[in-house]
Amino acid sequence: ILLGTAVDGRVHLVASVDPGLVARGIKADVVVKQAAEIVGGGGGGRDTMAQAGGRHPDKLPEAIESARAAIEAALET
Repeated sequence: ILLGTAVDGRVHLVASVDPGLVARGIKADVVVKQAAEIVGGGGGGRDTMAQAGGRHPDKLPEAIESARAAIEAALET
């Protein structure tokens, strides 16, 4: 799961990944960092839970789509 919102001109992201998917190569910290780069921020956390923020709320849809594409690509392998 990747959730994102924009409040007062700031982006807030949180990612949660089931341990079974971590074993398949999907890590919450990697997913959230990828999305955060797009919205002009950064973040981190653990393999199963991570948070991030950013400064460009207008890019939130692009960040969510980028993370989704990365997750889908990892699941195809």
